[in-house]
Amino acid sequence: MARHLSAMKRARQNKKRRLRNQSRKTRVKHAVRQVRQAVSLKNLEEAQTALNKAVPIIARTAGKGTLHWRAAARKISRLTQQVNALQGSV
Repeated sequence: MARHLSAMKRARQNKKRRLRNQSRKTRVKHAVRQVRQAVSLKNLEEAQTALNKAVPIIARTAGKGTLHWRAAARKISRLTQQVNALQGSV
């Protein structure tokens, strides 16, 4: 356990940041899951709506530094490809 005042403050800050990052990552995972679920059900309208909701969530999470910007770009790209492939098959 931390004993110095600055170390105790750092521990409090780390706890807050960990919980905040955990919440953001969970939000991203749920958004991605909704898009993938709509794609697997071959529901184009639902997939496009879910994608439109997921992209800003992923981008915002990357902007805050919780997710690496390249990882975010990769997630957005892959989800978009899946929805576009669904659009081409329908």
